[in-house]
Amino acid sequence: MEALATPEKIVAGLAAVLIGVLALIALKNDWKTTGLDNNLTKVLLGLMAFGCVLVIVAAFGILPRGGS
Repeated sequence: MEALATPEKIVAGLAAVLIGVLALIALKNDWKTTGLDNNLTKVLLGLMAFGCVLVIVAAFGILPRGGS
C-alpha cells in the first residue's frame, strides 16, 4: 500500500518546491513596500513558504514516524 503513495508524494514534493520558490520570489519583490495590505501579503507569502517546507518534509519522510 505504501508503494501506491510514492507517485503522489513525488508530485506533492515537486509542487511544494515550485510553489515555495515562487512564494519566496514574490516575497523578495514585495519586501520594501509599505501599507497594511502589503504587510498582510508579506505575512501570507511567508506562511505559504512555511507550508511548502512542511509539505516537503512530509512528502519525503524526513521526520520520523511516531507511535509504537
